[in-house]
Amino acid sequence: MSVAINIENVIKRFGKDTIINGLSLDVRPGEFFTLLGPSGCGKTTLLRMIIGFNSIEGGEIKIDGKVINNIPTNKRNMGMVFQNYAIFPHMSVRDNVAFGLKNRKMPQAQIESQVDEILKVVKIDHLKKRMPSKLSGGQQQRVALARAIVIHPELLLDAKLRVEMRNAIKRIQQQVGITTLYVTHDQEEALAVSDRIAVMNGGVIQQIDTPKNIYQRPANLFVSTFIGLSNILDGAI
Repeated sequence: MSVAINIENVIKRFGKDTIINGLSLDVRPGEFFTLLGPSGCGKTTLLRMIIGFNSIEGGEIKIDGKVINNIPTNKRNMGMVFQNYAIFPHMSVRDNVAFGLKNRKMPQAQIESQVDEILKVVKIDHLKKRMPSKLSGGQQQRVALARAIVIHPELLLDAKLRVEMRNAIKRIQQQVGITTLYVTHDQEEALAVSDRIAVMNGGVIQQIDTPKNIYQRPANLFVSTFIGLSNILDGAI
């Protein structure tokens, strides 16, 4: 079932440095929502706060109305696809995908059924006995994606897509119907796959809108120069 994400005035500090100061945004159920911005803008920090890898110094993060600030990472029903895929090199494709289900003590027959089903969805069922060292980068990402969604998470978090995965991830996301939060600094990538985009800079959201509106109607100078190519003309009204 798709869930809503509500982020209300969250604060993140590392020592004396405040990285995010009172940020708020809402993600709709079933939406493919992208956090877009340059390196160091706070987008990955925010993603890590949602998954539970970073503490929250202020504000609240809610999943379908339930505050998750103090819920341990392993108790949050979320799937995460890491930038380096983080698949286990000593396990076959099938065993990698089954890992989360085994940790949940699911019966073996049910594990086999769900793994076979999700491998077909991501179109690597023919590779289930193969080891990661024998897979291409794109195939490895499909393994990571399958492992993340086979547990039927409420929320999918993705740190980086390969170019050849853009259409596939969007198709799979729509097929599974899962709320997806994605992080990138690649404007073209964000415009290609997102339902809506939040453009960030310096820990502050500059604009939240559809890809078309972000591109055609930027809210300020930063967004207009960060998205696509721009000609900036000084003038007076």
